[in-house]
Amino acid sequence: MVTVLTAGHVNWDVTLRVDRLPEPDGEVSIRSQRQSGGGSAANVAAALTRLEVDAGLIGSVGDDDNGLLARRELERHGIDLEGLRVVSDAQTAVKYLLVDDDGEVAVLGNDGVNEAVRPEHVDPARIRDADHVHLTGQHPETAAAIASIASEAGVTVSFDPGRRLGDRDYGDALAAADVIFATDREAEAILESEYPGSTFGDRTVVLTYGGDGAEVHTPEGSFHHPGFDVDPVDTTGAGDAFAAGFIATHLETEDVERALEFANACGALAASQAGARGAPTMAAVTDFLDDRF
Repeated sequence: MVTVLTAGHVNWDVTLRVDRLPEPDGEVSIRSQRQSGGGSAANVAAALTRLEVDAGLIGSVGDDDNGLLARRELERHGIDLEGLRVVSDAQTAVKYLLVDDDGEVAVLGNDGVNEAVRPEHVDPARIRDADHVHLTGQHPETAAAIASIASEAGVTVSFDPGRRLGDRDYGDALAAADVIFATDREAEAILESEYPGSTFGDRTVVLTYGGDGAEVHTPEGSFHHPGFDVDPVDTTGAGDAFAAGFIATHLETEDVERALEFANACGALAASQAGARGAPTMAAVTDFLDDRF
C-alpha cells in the first residue's frame, strides 16, 4: 500500500554545468551535460523511497522517448505509477538546468503535458488509501480536488506550491493543507493573498532559507534550525529532498524539531550531489547526523 502519494509535475531534466550563469548578451561555457528524471512531485516520490517510505505518484508524461525514460527511472525507484497518465502524441516536459560552480541554478524549459491530469482523471480511492498526500505545483483545480478528497477522508495533506505561486490561485488547496512548505518570499505572497493579516492559523508552516536552514511554525510554537555547512554542488532538487525528509519524519513523530533537523540534513546532502535525484538514503542521513553529534 502507498504510504505517501505525491501529485504534480514529472519532467525530464537536462543539466548543463556552466562556468557561470549567463547574463544578457553574455556567453558561458558548458563544462558537462547529463540527463535524468525531474519534476517536483517525481523528485519527492523518489526521495521518499530512498528514505524507505512507500510512495506513489499522480502526474503526466507524453508517450515520447523522454516520457519512457522518465517512467523507467521512476520504476527503478519502486514508485507506484498507477496514477501516472501517459498522453498519446504528446511531449513530456523538458527542463534545461544551468548549474554554476557555486551550485546555483537557472531553469529553462517547456511545460509539455505535465499538467494533463485534471480532476476527472484522479482516482479518489487511491487518495483515500494513502496515509499522506503531498501536493506540488500543478493545475489549481487538480490540486484543490486532490486536497479535498484527502481532507474529507482524514488523510493529511502537505503542499509546496513552488515558484509559480504568485501567478495561480491555490486558495482551495492551501485551505485544505495541514502542512505548507514555502520560501520566505512565497510565504509572504500566501499571507497577502489568502490570509491577509493572519499567520496561517492552525497550520504547520515550514519556511526554507537555502543554506541558512529552515524554520517551522505551529500553533504550539516556532522552531529554527540553522542547517548544515556543506559545499554545494547542485541545489536542484534539494528543496524536494528537504520536503521528503520532513514528511517521512513527521509521519512517525509529532516532534517537529526532529523533523526539521532531519529535513535539513536531507537537503544538505542532496545539494552536495549533482542532479535533481541526489536525495540521500536513510542510512546516509543517519550517518551524517551521527557524525555531527
